Amino acid sequence: MATRIGFIGLGTMGTPMVRNLLKRDYPVTVWGRRPEAIAPLAAVGAAVGASPGDVAAQSEIVMTMVTDTKAVEEVVLGEHGIASGARPGSLVVDHSTIAPDGARRIASALQTRRVEMVDAPVSGGSIAAAAGTLAIMVGGSKPAVDTLRPVLSSYAAHVVHVGASGAGQVAKACNQICTIVNQLGAAEAMLLAERAGVDPRAVKDALMGGFAASRMLDLQAPKMIARDFDGKIESRLHHKDIHIVLDLARAFGIELPASAAAAEVLDRLQQRGGARFDSAAVYEVLDRR
Repeated sequence: MATRIGFIGLGTMGTPMVRNLLKRDYPVTVWGRRPEAIAPLAAVGAAVGASPGDVAAQSEIVMTMVTDTKAVEEVVLGEHGIASGARPGSLVVDHSTIAPDGARRIASALQTRRVEMVDAPVSGGSIAAAAGTLAIMVGGSKPAVDTLRPVLSSYAAHVVHVGASGAGQVAKACNQICTIVNQLGAAEAMLLAERAGVDPRAVKDALMGGFAASRMLDLQAPKMIARDFDGKIESRLHHKDIHIVLDLARAFGIELPASAAAAEVLDRLQQRGGARFDSAAVYEVLDRR
């Protein structure tokens, strides 16, 4: 029989991940805060749990994909949380992007109940989640990761076991440095091209043929040029992530000036009411005409 999966958090990322699990014929039980997110998955075969704890009681592996550390703590350790229903020997897989010390703290609390947790943040966005080509960086024990690989392959093309508990979240913080700082660089380049009277579309095409080529330039520059900031990668998430990076930098006594600059621009975007805008809206913060 296929491994019984639970999935909690049915947003932009969680929904396509569940769809891919169902396509692989895994029995999946879901829970989310919004009935409108649950209904389409129930219509294609997902069972629906009454609470995170109820999902855990029906599952051998429970996955979470929620917003931040506080949200993970709530769905795992809160009233009617995963811990209330998880059976000894089961696995919890957190795909959220949270602080490494938060991941370790939640894993330790579950360990007292003989439930193992791995932190497995993802990269690639909703397009990769739907295509089944996410990259996943995993922190946890090797036996747990080996058990999970066939399941994770339902929606990931690249799974790397980085190290012990919390290591996946450290890797995700590094990923976000490269992503968010790169995005700010793309915004600066497009703004400079425009102000210099040169077609930024042509500049973007030229840059994509050389060392400046990047996934963020390719994805975000067209949104910046068109000033189309309808939220796909909501800036509030990158804002949260870059501050996780800076918290880690302070804890280790290191200076990350490029990350600090990106955080300052994202701070200003939040202050201007842009939390739900696509992160490409950092361009609008720089463009002060």
